[in-house]
Amino acid sequence: MNAHETASAVDWAQHKTIRLETRKRDGTWVATPVSLVVQDGHLFFRTYKQSGKAKRLRNFSAVRAAPCSFLGAPKSDAVAGRARLLDEQDSAATRRLLRRRHPVLHGLLVPLVHKVMRYDTQHYELTVAETD
Repeated sequence: MNAHETASAVDWAQHKTIRLETRKRDGTWVATPVSLVVQDGHLFFRTYKQSGKAKRLRNFSAVRAAPCSFLGAPKSDAVAGRARLLDEQDSAATRRLLRRRHPVLHGLLVPLVHKVMRYDTQHYELTVAETD
C-alpha cells in the first residue's frame, strides 16, 4: 500500500503497527506508533495509564489512525476514529490477543517494562471511520 491509497482500502488485520494520533488540549495532534491486534473486525491497542497518549485520550477520545512502520512512518492516509478504554474483562482478552500476535514485544518486553516501572497497563478499542 502506498501513501496515495485511501485509508478505507486498509485491511487493518494485515498491519501490526499503526500510527495513532491523539489530540492535545491546544488542538495539536501527537502521533505515536502502537501495536495493533484485530479480532472479529475490532481493533485493539495498549498503553500505560501514565503515558502522554493515555492522558490525551482521557481528554479527547477522537483519534486519527494509519498503518505504519514499526518506527511510525505512515503507509496510508490517516482516518478519523475513536478510542474507548476497555474494562478489566475485555482487557484480559486483548492482552492475550496482543501476546499471541506480538510474542516478544507484548508477551515479554512490554509486560516486563510495565511491571518494573510500576505502570498501570490500559487497553483500548479503536473504531475507525469508513470513508467509502
